[in-house]
Amino acid sequence: MNEITLSIAIGDYDHVRDLIYGNVVPDGIKLVVAKRTPVEEIFYRFTMFREWDVSEMSFAKYVSLRSQPDCDLIAIPVFPSRSFRHSSIYVRADSDFQNPSDLKGGRIGVPEWAQTASIYTRGMLSHDYGVPLTSVRWIQAGVNEPGRKEKVKISLPKGVSYTPLVERSLSDMLCKKEIDAIFSARPPKPMTERTGELRRIFNDSQSEELAYWRRTGIFPIMHVIALKSGLVEKYPWIAMNLMQAFDEAKNMSLARIKDLTASSVPLPWVTNMASLSESILGGDIWPYGIEGNRPTLKAFLQYAYEQGVCHRQLEIEELFVPSTLSKVKV
Repeated sequence: MNEITLSIAIGDYDHVRDLIYGNVVPDGIKLVVAKRTPVEEIFYRFTMFREWDVSEMSFAKYVSLRSQPDCDLIAIPVFPSRSFRHSSIYVRADSDFQNPSDLKGGRIGVPEWAQTASIYTRGMLSHDYGVPLTSVRWIQAGVNEPGRKEKVKISLPKGVSYTPLVERSLSDMLCKKEIDAIFSARPPKPMTERTGELRRIFNDSQSEELAYWRRTGIFPIMHVIALKSGLVEKYPWIAMNLMQAFDEAKNMSLARIKDLTASSVPLPWVTNMASLSESILGGDIWPYGIEGNRPTLKAFLQYAYEQGVCHRQLEIEELFVPSTLSKVKV
């Protein structure tokens, strides 16, 4: 097998660092890494222009394209970023909203309808808090800057009120009481730069997220690793070789975090936090593959279809290179 060179763009996460800096080498592959590109820029350039052979990608954009269908890309079940999103609902500090169910009939801003974090939050709003999509007026705009637009085609369900405003920012509208809440993975600037103006709707989002995990088994997946389909067709072995390398890098990262000899992360009690996470989530706290992620993947595909991000109902197995769907048992 001859070595091939692949370009790759991915965020500088500790759990991929050994791969992107060459401590882990995928068999038969030389990686040329875009190391200093912000993740939003990676998503934009790869979704719109396919600038790399392999790239981290918004999970929402990926499933939307697969449903249309756009077969130029195919993913491996490697999930470099995942996060609970109960903490991503922002309201004014002086508002009366105390619970997501209070948002029924309100005006909610989202940076993009087809943003992964917003899909999970809307799904939670609808399924857990009795707030149908049609009961809210949705405003789409950049969180902190005007001009943000959708990057994939969406097919909104009948009765959904959705208004893009490219000339405004959601932060400005929320502070001026023109909208009631923002759903955003990135905190609005007033939340971080001016105290007392905005707040999260959950005072203790971690407790809410823990209860959500125990009830549903969902640990939201934000990003996925996508490859150009033509490369996988030409070199079928690269998908599993890359997946194995990502898995090895992740395991090395977790081993560092749990090593009491010296601190690999500048946080106190991080080793205890890792052990606590294992006891709550069970075993592998950051699983790749589909079996350890089936409840999350199933829920996300349901939400994405209900919300018109996916143009048809997708099955989990449609998303990934077939060779990565199972592992050899010895």
